Amino acid sequence: MLFDEIAIIGVGLIGGSVGLAAKAKGVARTVVGMGRDAANLDKARQLGAIDRGTTDLPEAVRKADLIVVCTPADRIASTILKAAPHCQRNAIFTDGGSTKEQIVLALKKAPTAGLVYVPAHPLAGSEKNGVENARADLFEGRLTILTPTNTTDAAALERVDAFWRSLGSRVTHLDPGKHDRVLAGTSHLPHAVASALAGTIPMEWLQYSAGGLRDTTRVAGGDPELWAAILLENNPATRLALDAFRVRLDELRELLEAKNRDGLIQWLSQGKQVRDALGT
Repeated sequence: MLFDEIAIIGVGLIGGSVGLAAKAKGVARTVVGMGRDAANLDKARQLGAIDRGTTDLPEAVRKADLIVVCTPADRIASTILKAAPHCQRNAIFTDGGSTKEQIVLALKKAPTAGLVYVPAHPLAGSEKNGVENARADLFEGRLTILTPTNTTDAAALERVDAFWRSLGSRVTHLDPGKHDRVLAGTSHLPHAVASALAGTIPMEWLQYSAGGLRDTTRVAGGDPELWAAILLENNPATRLALDAFRVRLDELRELLEAKNRDGLIQWLSQGKQVRDALGT
């Protein structure tokens, strides 16, 4: 058993899945959930994601050895700063946020005595939201990225690495800035593009759509508030990814205007090569 008590702040899809997996795999003796909605916490308890719930942040973290913050990305740093004074000595914070650099910088600007934080991003999300969609196997075989800095506590890093592995994840480490640049291209840009594509299709055309539209716009079904927070938190890197995407679209327009069949085949083949490498 890695931890005696885990506190999960924000018991939705990711937080609920952390709780279910931790309990299923015997990672913690007790799992406490914290959120603003008592009814949601009660649902999480009934589903077995937590042992007990509370809407009181100090109460949630008071005895926890590990605090997993699963709030929207723009609230992670402030939540950690509010919780830290109420934690026991040697408590460790980690999170499930899709962005990292702004969180790390915010905590660096507001140093708190005894605060131990190991940034994490499990790549195991879904367009579905809520604890009712949480699964104990959500992290099985999925990658979790830790983004330690040169000031990250080595012992805490080792324990958090072991924690995410115990939930079924494969774990790798990246610099926070590189994480945000990579995820802008592999996650944040695709969501924005899917939303843009879906937003260009008139509702009355949907009856004539096939699997292609459904497949390419699936992630656009995600929570708009959650994704607005992600895109704004990763603003510079997302704009760079958009610039690269615009270049590709401009290339396509030029090929079409020139009626360049060979160039168009090459352009499509480049995309196919990457998609084929991605696998099913």
